[in-house]
Amino acid sequence: MSEHEPLGPLSPDFLESDFYGYQSMLDDSETEVVLRTRRFLQEEVAPRANEFWEKATSPVHLMPKIADLEIAGLGYAFKDPGRSAGSTPAEDRKASRKLLTGWLEMEFARVDPSTGTMFSVHSSLAMSSISILGSEEQRERWLPAMRRMEKIGAFGLSEPHGGSDVAGGLETTARLDGDHWILNGSKRWIGNATFADLTIVFAKDEADGEVKGFVVEQGFEGFRAEKIEGKYSLRAVENADIHLENCRVPVENKLAEANSFADTAKVLRLTRGGVAFQAVGVMMGAYERAVAYAREREQFGSPIASFQLISDLIARMTANITASLGMAIRVSELQDNGVHHDEHAALAKTFCTTRLREVVGWAREILGGNGILIEHDVIRFFADAEALYSYEGTAQINNLIVGRGVTGFSAFV
Repeated sequence: MSEHEPLGPLSPDFLESDFYGYQSMLDDSETEVVLRTRRFLQEEVAPRANEFWEKATSPVHLMPKIADLEIAGLGYAFKDPGRSAGSTPAEDRKASRKLLTGWLEMEFARVDPSTGTMFSVHSSLAMSSISILGSEEQRERWLPAMRRMEKIGAFGLSEPHGGSDVAGGLETTARLDGDHWILNGSKRWIGNATFADLTIVFAKDEADGEVKGFVVEQGFEGFRAEKIEGKYSLRAVENADIHLENCRVPVENKLAEANSFADTAKVLRLTRGGVAFQAVGVMMGAYERAVAYAREREQFGSPIASFQLISDLIARMTANITASLGMAIRVSELQDNGVHHDEHAALAKTFCTTRLREVVGWAREILGGNGILIEHDVIRFFADAEALYSYEGTAQINNLIVGRGVTGFSAFV
């Protein structure tokens, strides 16, 4: 290799942004799933990602093609006679299964964070809620169709007046009335809710004050989802305001194991680790475009990649991506080994999304004025990073979770 030849990826099947070659930690069958997904994203999503973003419309038409990848619900245990050999239940998979599901979230975010979020709300938040908190009958009732993406899920926890204090501040209520639960209240920022077939809604039981979980199906009387307009991050995710007005939910739709916020936290503990992978993917997307631009863009008679200031920024970006991916992978290992705690996911989420802000800022800086043009993609990643930085717990809230885990003392109000 000459001193002027770029390092490039470790092999044609590796990403240039995977500087340490972490992909080699996947086994052969997992690698095949990743490469199949990567090809789909490059062929079907990348050419239209900016169009989706500018129109602020979710690419729902891609759902059948995503279903063909057979990646929805990987890592969850449920019976499904139609499940392929490449999608075996969690108890039959080797310890790397969370690495695979996390890596897939990263692949989506690297191309289009909006499409990735649309998929992860369904496959991660909604399906994991039913898998973790549902009964065996409920898992068999809903998860097979969700795996085939014949039914799409949404996840309703956040509220108009409740964000960081959601653990104790839920205003949405549930009241048992014979063979139905009556739900009243509002939810905000609920991705997929405008078109979802099933929305997981968490509400405070008026009888005991505990948070319960419910599967609210499309068409239930008293349920209404209204798209939030004017959003400039993850624009192609159709976030909604949900209105519940005496919404009647059959008792069999109350998630059997969702009886307190501690139960709800079991879902968040897993999905926060997924956000770390998403953050790495957004970093990779912005980084790859910035590096390609630096190689081609000439100023003062030379490619800007040959300038010390640009090289310094690229090295910093490489370090952020490499360190963040290593942390996300370690969290996936802890999850699979059964020694994963809230503070582990919280640290990964806050660290990776903070580093994300740095990387997208440096990528935009490398592109100069062109960095604000959608045709170069970087401004889309720049804007989308802000949503990842905030959702599933702000940096400050996650830092408090980490501090509590380290010292044993809670600094929450």
